[in-house]
Amino acid sequence: MIDKDITIEKLVAQMPEAVRFLMKKGIRCIACGEPVWGTLSEAAREKGFDDAAIEQFVAELNEMAAEVKSL
Repeated sequence: MIDKDITIEKLVAQMPEAVRFLMKKGIRCIACGEPVWGTLSEAAREKGFDDAAIEQFVAELNEMAAEVKSL
């Protein structure tokens, strides 16, 4: 299960599909090779997202993870 305290590195390793999702949200250019350190929450806060938005990201990422597992 994904939570707001997952590191970006771990999230991407577990679910590469998250890269596109995060880029659409404006959270770091992971695919361009920019190193990303810290948690999902920290990266989102750097881009100005609040707690509600971060919780929505977590919910959407968990839905994506469930869909990927079901394939």
